[in-house]
Amino acid sequence: MARKIIIDTDPGQDDAVAILLALASPELKILGLSVVAGNVPLHHTERNARMLCELAGRPDLPVYAGCDAPLQRKLVTAEHVHGKTGLDGVTLPEPTMPLAPGHAVDFLIETLRREEPGTVTLVPIGPLTNIAAAFQRAPDIIPRVQEIVLMGGAYFEVGNVTPTAEFNIYVDPEAAKIVFASGAPLTVMPLDVTHRVLTSRPWVETMRAMGRVGQAVASWTDFFERFDREKYGSEGAPLHDPCTVAWLLKPDLFSGRFINVEIETQGEFTQGMTVADWWRVSGRTPNATFIRDVQSDAFFALLTERIGNLDRQVGQARSF
Repeated sequence: MARKIIIDTDPGQDDAVAILLALASPELKILGLSVVAGNVPLHHTERNARMLCELAGRPDLPVYAGCDAPLQRKLVTAEHVHGKTGLDGVTLPEPTMPLAPGHAVDFLIETLRREEPGTVTLVPIGPLTNIAAAFQRAPDIIPRVQEIVLMGGAYFEVGNVTPTAEFNIYVDPEAAKIVFASGAPLTVMPLDVTHRVLTSRPWVETMRAMGRVGQAVASWTDFFERFDREKYGSEGAPLHDPCTVAWLLKPDLFSGRFINVEIETQGEFTQGMTVADWWRVSGRTPNATFIRDVQSDAFFALLTERIGNLDRQVGQARSF
């Protein structure tokens, strides 16, 4: 049976690639997309999510709009990375599919209560606001979660939005604190692992030679690579969010440790930091599998195969 998942997202070019990878993988059954403000405001992220569903030939997939701001803070966005729409690069047609009725937090609660306990995995690849709000409102759903596989945080790589904080955690550290303290099984894809899956020019050109889906991936990569080249001096850009989906498909590609991870919400210089006890010196109870390494070549082989399959399934060989 396919693994049931809900992707909680703030698309974002790398979110887009993660969603396409999931849609291309028969091992996964996506119950819906819950959308949150993050990379760009909510009116962009919910629009982007619907455009992605239509690009992949899945206008039937429900997309729920969620929280438009963090639990306690003013929203911080990342247009300087993703562009003003969040999906700058290729121009996709305006979506015709409507948003699903209701709020994303209600969708999360109702789905986890309806499905058999331990059969739904949450895949948050943006700020954790929707997940935390659902856990606060309905704590009975927490033990019903099979696993949470999230992109966020850092340890050895430290921060990408402040010297100590990764963007998704920094945007809503109070929400992250709730999720990390919830007791739900957590697997974390931090910058330490995502910076090991850097795009390359040959891979981008392989995408460009595919159909419409691959061409969109190439165009998004062209756009956001420029930021990482300027910031890190790297030849490509890290594909952060697809690591979560790749873990669900092929966990043997990854390695990490089960450790304690706490979220800093008050530090003068460290707000949003994931305090990861990699060396197990604190004595605090482990609460998360913190991934540090990935087989990069195998990761890109998987991504290439699945995007190619999706292009063939959709049958959209025409260029933009």
